[in-house]
Amino acid sequence: MRQVAPKLCALMLGVSVALLPAFAQDQKKSDDPPKHDDDKAASIPPEKSSVTHHEMTLGGRSIHYTATAGTLLIHNDEDKPYGSIFYVAYTEDGADAKSRPVTFLYNGGPGSASLWLHMGSVGPVRVATASPAATGAAPYQVVPNQYSLLDKTDLIFIDAPLTGYSKAVGKGTDKDFRGVDQDLQAFDKFIQRYITVNQRWNSPKFLMGESYGTTRSAGLAGMLQESGVSLNGVILVSSVLNYNVNVPGLDIQYVGNLPSYAAIAWYHNKIPNKPADVKAFLNEVRAFARGDYAEALAEGDLLPQDKFDTIAAKVAAYTGLSVQYVKESKLQISPTRFRKELLRDEGEILGRYDARFEGTDVDNAGENPGYDPSDSGIAGAFTAAFHDYLSRELKYDTTDTYYVHSESNTPWDQTHHPSGSGGGRGNFGGQRLPDVAIDLADAMRKNPKLKVFSANGLFDLATPFFLTEYDLNHMMVTPELARNVEFGYYPAGHMIYLNVDALKDLTHDLDNFYASLLH
Repeated sequence: MRQVAPKLCALMLGVSVALLPAFAQDQKKSDDPPKHDDDKAASIPPEKSSVTHHEMTLGGRSIHYTATAGTLLIHNDEDKPYGSIFYVAYTEDGADAKSRPVTFLYNGGPGSASLWLHMGSVGPVRVATASPAATGAAPYQVVPNQYSLLDKTDLIFIDAPLTGYSKAVGKGTDKDFRGVDQDLQAFDKFIQRYITVNQRWNSPKFLMGESYGTTRSAGLAGMLQESGVSLNGVILVSSVLNYNVNVPGLDIQYVGNLPSYAAIAWYHNKIPNKPADVKAFLNEVRAFARGDYAEALAEGDLLPQDKFDTIAAKVAAYTGLSVQYVKESKLQISPTRFRKELLRDEGEILGRYDARFEGTDVDNAGENPGYDPSDSGIAGAFTAAFHDYLSRELKYDTTDTYYVHSESNTPWDQTHHPSGSGGGRGNFGGQRLPDVAIDLADAMRKNPKLKVFSANGLFDLATPFFLTEYDLNHMMVTPELARNVEFGYYPAGHMIYLNVDALKDLTHDLDNFYASLLH
């Protein structure tokens, strides 16, 4: 799901340009002698898998399914293996592959394994947490997931290269995977390899990514289209598609964050005369954000004092912050400072990924929170539960280390070359920072039946929903194609499924999404 600033170790996902990968530039050095070609060939592991059989009840029917935990090799342009990719596939027994959908799921970071989606969202089991309170220490409970999508689609959870048990092999190096396009190419190769080995070329195909996983999904939609793999649907969970908006000096980041601040203040009862209808309230905040607030920010230092005072009072009323604090911040409040300030009088800080979470800090006088309660509150539960489940239930036996997040020192290559035409936006010699909405739009133009579902947590400060709306509403497509994009909003944070009620609503919406495309 997330990323942990500033190293982007991405224990889960969320992304902002300010926190794009900042790994050390120096490569790890080894005292070992260089490997010869024969040694390299010997370092290519065989593909392996553990197959187990299970049963669960969903939607009133019994589903017999096979779980396959294993690895597949991907090959470079010289047809040599350069990566071993770990995955867990859940496939319904006896289903007709021609009509049975297959969905590929992954987290982001970049550099995060996919245990978060795997153990929390739409798989056949989920780990129970105390969210939005901290879950605490073991033992943890893994329960059948009544909100799984396994009654609608086969599910393939993929660990990105250099995360989980996925790794470089042969002559492959970290550099081959540590970048926007390098990552896309690896996933493109894996998906084609999977549907070839498992004879799923004619199955309906979907992508479901979270946070940087949405960056990957949008880019993959374009790349797979160019590879001859047309998708039926793309599910974006907590999206970040354009990394060019959070650049210092641009007002869009403050405009985009404001409705999320309002939603969070509403949740924590910091809105005067709190409105009962949060949807209507947020529509009002959206209108103010894109109207008077955006205009005031655009005037900058020339904003008249009386207008400055009026806007500051309005921002304070919508965010739960004091008028004085808003004025001292020059109308520009960062998510980090908001997390420290909103509940300062109560001695609490808020979570970045999920602002429903609260925690105590070293002191109340600081400017920024010392940690993220929504990260520390669930990380131990997901990590321990996944390891136990993989060993006990899926019988996957290995001596390899499972990397929850990539520990590579190779810096992340942020440049991106959009697939297809690129829509004429930022596609001259490649983008310095990715805008993959271009790739998604190109895939939609070439495959007009491709549908997109965007799932958004109202209390997510890592990928604010208003910025997602902006990205998806500026893809330069026709009004008809724009209607192929649907939005869902949930009373949750970045990991929508941590709120089980929100997970229930999300699954209901996705049931309808699949049904609309497969009738």
